[in-house]
Amino acid sequence: MRTEVAIIGAGPAGLLLSHLLAADGIDSVVLEVRTREYVEARIRAGILETSTVDLLDSVGLGERLRREGFEHRGIYLQWPEERHHLDFVDLVGRSVWVYGQTEVTKDLGKARDADGQQFCYAITDTELHDVATDRPHVTFVDSDGAAQRLDADVIVGCDGSFGPSRAAIPERTRQTWGREYPYSWLGILADVAPSTDELIYAWHPDGFALHSMRSASVSRLYLQVEPGTDIAQWSDDRIWDALAVRLGHGQDGWQLTPGPITDKSVLPMRSVVAEPMRHGRLFLAGDAAHIVPPTGAKGLNLAVADVAVLAPALQALLRKNDPGPADAYSDTALRRVWRCTHFSWWMTTMLHVGPDPFDAQLQQSQLRWVTTSEAAAAGLAENYAGLPLEL
Repeated sequence: MRTEVAIIGAGPAGLLLSHLLAADGIDSVVLEVRTREYVEARIRAGILETSTVDLLDSVGLGERLRREGFEHRGIYLQWPEERHHLDFVDLVGRSVWVYGQTEVTKDLGKARDADGQQFCYAITDTELHDVATDRPHVTFVDSDGAAQRLDADVIVGCDGSFGPSRAAIPERTRQTWGREYPYSWLGILADVAPSTDELIYAWHPDGFALHSMRSASVSRLYLQVEPGTDIAQWSDDRIWDALAVRLGHGQDGWQLTPGPITDKSVLPMRSVVAEPMRHGRLFLAGDAAHIVPPTGAKGLNLAVADVAVLAPALQALLRKNDPGPADAYSDTALRRVWRCTHFSWWMTTMLHVGPDPFDAQLQQSQLRWVTTSEAAAAGLAENYAGLPLEL
């Protein structure tokens, strides 16, 4: 097999990159260890920045998003007896959209099918070879059990933090920064209409809670829990009771409406940044290069920003023999990565409860500042609603 760009990973980063490259006449093959059904069903992020929506619109992928998604002007910040709305449109002139990553993935997959994109799903034993040369290739075993070799001009790893791409950068070259947070999220999907018009981020002495949504009839909610929490210890009633307390059921007449829970999971919280994001003819994008805690809603948006920078860089390299943008890719992408990593850390540490009562007082002081200072609120809004794709 031969292609110009071998893309490892069929999530939003890999699919969007193949879409952007095809618009420039660049051929690619997308490799994925999971089945397509699994990829299109896995529950992930649901908040899209203005810049992400604008990019999807510009390449013909925004029609269903605009029709079925929800545009939100801002978020609510809450602590006991207080709830404040931050209006991003008033503060910085930008909104966000609620539209699940599963839907973005389906839209991208449908568009790539229409364009004749070549996929290889359910592969195993993926290995990258000769990435520091101008003749890199990937070997794998396809879904029928046959050994395959894919030669390419460039390999792009969009295969997440546990895929083989990041590890293909030699240890002597690769540097990784990380932080494991001392708490996790218990997340649920529930077949019940959201009890709020926009997301509620709640600080509470019992722990953080978040009320989000996926549609007019499906709610997405989260509770701060201890790392290693056994989901079996959390019955549906216990979850709804904890959410009611932390989200302020009855506060100023607000009511949390429970409903049937269709999915439960525990999500560890961590930050990881790997540098560089390019080694020879191997480029990293999305979770293959960086992980952020979900508090700042940055994961999917960072992946989109990466490929928005990478696609024209590869076009210059492969069509114009101009290596400049490709050489600058890692530094360019990492400026935004570190800014969003800091914002995600800041939101996380402001809202999650630890054992130290001194920290709790600092958090409440910070929340009061963010909700009473226009300058502070604008800083949060600017980062949450989305920075330029290139900083």
